Amino acid sequence: MRVAVLTVSDRCAGGEAEDKSGPALADAVKRFGAEVASSEIVPDERKQIEAVLCKWADSGRVDVILTTGGTGVALRDVTPEATLEVVDRRVPGIAEAMRAASMKTTPRAMLSRAVTGVRGKCLVINLPGSPKGAVECFEVVADVLEHAVDLLAGRTAH
Repeated sequence: MRVAVLTVSDRCAGGEAEDKSGPALADAVKRFGAEVASSEIVPDERKQIEAVLCKWADSGRVDVILTTGGTGVALRDVTPEATLEVVDRRVPGIAEAMRAASMKTTPRAMLSRAVTGVRGKCLVINLPGSPKGAVECFEVVADVLEHAVDLLAGRTAH
């Protein structure tokens, strides 16, 4: 499974802060046994997020895109809107499972607007912006990702 990690953060993209979520997520992906095919940092700008999601999903070289950041209710949090703009179909159960698991740790999880969807044969999953939240949410859904990738590739019967 080939995974790309997109960090969405004005401060990290501007060099004002170190990206800790992207590398933490990449490490979790590798521990899971998947390949990190690409990683990038963009500011909280819809068009830039959309452009990277489309580039990766349409390349045929990425099975899953994990975004970290921009999923809350702050005015600059636009990752869900950018994701919804580029996906063909939503997969709400993944985001619901992450929120449900996160609610056991913090009531603030209910503020997450993370979405999940499919563009072509690529699964796009929004994760929280904190390293801890991103890794915990990835771990919630990691076991179903390979099956989802197989289904999208036409390798598994329904």
